[in-house]
Amino acid sequence: MSKTKSALIVWGGWDGHEPKQVADLFTDILIKEGFQVEVSDSLDAFLDESKLMELNLIVPIVTMSKITPEQRTPVTNAVSFGGVGLAGCHGGMCDAFREDTEWQFMTGGQWVAHPGNDGVHYKVRICTDAPHEITEGLEDFEVESEQYYLHTDPGNKVLAYTEFPHPAVKGVHEQNPCKMPQVWTKMYGKGRVFYNALGHHRDVLEKPEPYELMRRGFLWAAKS
Repeated sequence: MSKTKSALIVWGGWDGHEPKQVADLFTDILIKEGFQVEVSDSLDAFLDESKLMELNLIVPIVTMSKITPEQRTPVTNAVSFGGVGLAGCHGGMCDAFREDTEWQFMTGGQWVAHPGNDGVHYKVRICTDAPHEITEGLEDFEVESEQYYLHTDPGNKVLAYTEFPHPAVKGVHEQNPCKMPQVWTKMYGKGRVFYNALGHHRDVLEKPEPYELMRRGFLWAAKS
């Protein structure tokens, strides 16, 4: 009989991203997939490196906060040396600890701007030239939310992108149109990393496509 997979969800930071509500949603998804889930609202849940090494998956949901080296190092070690998966979304993973460059090196990106703020109606485009089990069978879909501009790791495997900037949102980036990564995977040492830029509020993640991306992303990233 296979061992039950375990996940740790840590939430906190800026309340505007509804971290507790998102943590509840992700807990639901993982339990339905057979995970044993621990949920914490304290970064001190990261302090016990030996405990983290026994996990299959770590899910951070912490926006605009600060992390100490003593809290962060066990996570980076668990992922890079222990092969523990890391998966998350929006600011909860890639606008978490702005001063910690090792966190950004691990996650593969850092939020920089969202011109137009919340309520921008844009399309998320699946990368058809990069087939992947996470996006298999999924089609482009519309979103009304923040459109993230991120600084990203050129080594990421980009699974979905958006045309940036939105033509209805005028601003300083108009003369620099680009395909802005929105969903990606990468390796950090032995560990798999998954990120989805969507998720400003829980309701965005409850839509069919973002929900399925997160479900599949958790399963892909989780240490087997």
